[in-house]
Amino acid sequence: MRDQFNREIDYMRISITDRCNLRCKYCMPEEGIQKVPMSRILTYEEIIRICEAAVSLGINKFKITGGEPLVRRGCVSFCKELREMSGVQQVTMTTNGQQLEELLDGLADAGIDGINISLDSLKDDRYKVITGGGDLRKTLIGIEAAVSKGIKTKINCLIQKGFNEDEVTDFAKMAFDLGIDVRFIEIMPIGYGRPDNGLSNEILLQRLKDDYPRLTLDSAPRGNGPARYYSIPGRKGSIGLISAMNNSFCGSCNRIRLTSQGTIKPCLCYEDSLDLRPALESGSIEALQRVLSDAVLSKPAGHAFENRDCVERRSMVEIGG
Repeated sequence: MRDQFNREIDYMRISITDRCNLRCKYCMPEEGIQKVPMSRILTYEEIIRICEAAVSLGINKFKITGGEPLVRRGCVSFCKELREMSGVQQVTMTTNGQQLEELLDGLADAGIDGINISLDSLKDDRYKVITGGGDLRKTLIGIEAAVSKGIKTKINCLIQKGFNEDEVTDFAKMAFDLGIDVRFIEIMPIGYGRPDNGLSNEILLQRLKDDYPRLTLDSAPRGNGPARYYSIPGRKGSIGLISAMNNSFCGSCNRIRLTSQGTIKPCLCYEDSLDLRPALESGSIEALQRVLSDAVLSKPAGHAFENRDCVERRSMVEIGG
């Protein structure tokens, strides 16, 4: 369906949990956040009912997120059920990769269409710092295993001044060596994100072109998101730039977000959300359709990250970044 600005909304990001096995500094404090009781987290059955209503409205692409989705028991079976739903065209996942290798066979059997792995450093000591103690080796093994299975694999990377900005070329080399997409995402002022610590994608692109002079804009479709991709003729893999702060892509936004507690966020930037629980409790698919339609029609024209007073204050792990 289309929103009031005639954008076609066909994509939903689904947070299935607020739990995570890492403590990334821009996502949550080291001590973590207060966990939501499981009684307030949507069951898989409830999520499936919401997705059925969404599909009936023309939303047919889904991204499974968290927290860390793979820490929730039954995640793989849920992905399989969603992928087999009539009308669903695509199911992908964003993960930190810590449990990816052990669950990859199940995800492949479930028909997962793509996996995005969050990775901000290729150096073990830095990875431990940024993730609060994560094991880089596990994530790298998971990435290589996904590639070897032929699953479309993307890396999501946040570059921060004075921390990992010297690894930009290393990530680009990874993209071209493995034939995958590496996307650099500008830090947004949500939760513990501090854009002042980030590096603009304009600067990153110039650095990349210095190292790879043949890097050119690639217009081939590579996913549902707002990234601009650059590739080298004759080589597999690409570099994606998601420039939320310096190059707004709101005019082509095609998504809404479902939080693990059953609210729909029309836009990541704002705190505004619509509660789906009353509609779920009613047992009526028409009631779910109405709330989802209202969410789509209430999407704003664009974000306002430059105005901190109106930006979402909850952390990414709570809302499903």
